[in-house]
Amino acid sequence: MFTGCISIHNEPGFTLLFDRRSLHGWRAVGAPDGSYLVKDGAIICTPKGKNLFTEAEFSDFILRFEFKLDAGSNNGIGIRAPFQGDAAYLGMETQVLEETAALAGKWGKLRPEQFHGSIYDVVPAKRGALKPVGEWNEEEISAVGRQIRVTLNGQVILDANLNDVTDAEKIRKHPGLFRERGHIGFLGHGDHVEFRNLRIKDLSQLARDGTPPPGFTSLFNGKNLDGWKGLVADPEKRAAMSPEQLAAEQAKADDLMRANWKIEDGALVYTGTNYDNLCTTQDFANFELLADWKIEPHADSGFYLRGSPQVQIWDPFTQPTKNGSEIGSGGLYNNKTNPSQPTSVADKPVGEWNHFQIIMAGEKVHVFLNGQLIVNGATLENYWDRSASIYPAGQLEIQAHKSRVWFKNLYVREIK
Repeated sequence: MFTGCISIHNEPGFTLLFDRRSLHGWRAVGAPDGSYLVKDGAIICTPKGKNLFTEAEFSDFILRFEFKLDAGSNNGIGIRAPFQGDAAYLGMETQVLEETAALAGKWGKLRPEQFHGSIYDVVPAKRGALKPVGEWNEEEISAVGRQIRVTLNGQVILDANLNDVTDAEKIRKHPGLFRERGHIGFLGHGDHVEFRNLRIKDLSQLARDGTPPPGFTSLFNGKNLDGWKGLVADPEKRAAMSPEQLAAEQAKADDLMRANWKIEDGALVYTGTNYDNLCTTQDFANFELLADWKIEPHADSGFYLRGSPQVQIWDPFTQPTKNGSEIGSGGLYNNKTNPSQPTSVADKPVGEWNHFQIIMAGEKVHVFLNGQLIVNGATLENYWDRSASIYPAGQLEIQAHKSRVWFKNLYVREIK
């Protein structure tokens, strides 16, 4: 829990994020000292003000606070945001904006999703609930899973399910929509804004094995291989087969699948010594895939998306020599022209469970590994035909690479 929080007795479960005297527990990012100051029990954004974040991270929460704007003030509330990068895109921003100046054209012609309370650049909020300049407003932001609600002065001005965001370009620009946890903060532009009475109810819950999040369905039931099949050749060769040839080859591949893929303690594990990829019986186009995985030393595996390789899994720690795995898991290994490497090593030690979030919309892929964005909107290339774009749809595959790899909590959400 947040260091130094103070309980609020008349709001059960809430604690103070701000002690009214100092910025203890907060960190200024990308701004000099003095970008925010404390005066009369309020945090004030100065002309130097940019980003000010909580040291603590939160996933699900209810945030309550008061704020006061000057004419033309512009700020934002960052939620589930990282310290580095633009929080409006790598996290989420709920806009803080003085509307009379906005409507008068101070910032030109704004889009609906740029007004106060909106999830910036993504989902518009209702207008008209702000009090006049110089008066204190009361706001509540509720973030529970993918459901984001903003209540301003007693009016619900935004109630959005992020799973309803299906525009491929918005998904490409805003990988932070899918971030599971992060910091809360103010996203200043040097305008005078005052914040006070900041308090939070932490609703974070531990994920339960075998329970898909809302909007997701299970790909693996923890008991058997229902919904899976063995791999037959590559997409080009499969397409050239007659139905009779494909059925015969599928029967052989399924025999190998049952011989080499096993269920151990509710996890899916490859026990063979070949390259017997495991494939979903269903094809997917745009989707979000969640997967927990762990490996043995020197292991090599990955996920094929739309039947094309691959989001890489391997051992960055215990390889005897440099073989490329030192860059970490999660990269688009077979890309030649577009980015192929993860931005950092986010793997947990060999033998511990890791967590993937893989989002594919159009030709673009985001990859989170253990909560860290390591691939940001890279184009997945067509390994089987470099002159063509990635297939519009295809099966998901788990790569078998002569090593034991374990998988559980395999969930998918189609983005239609």
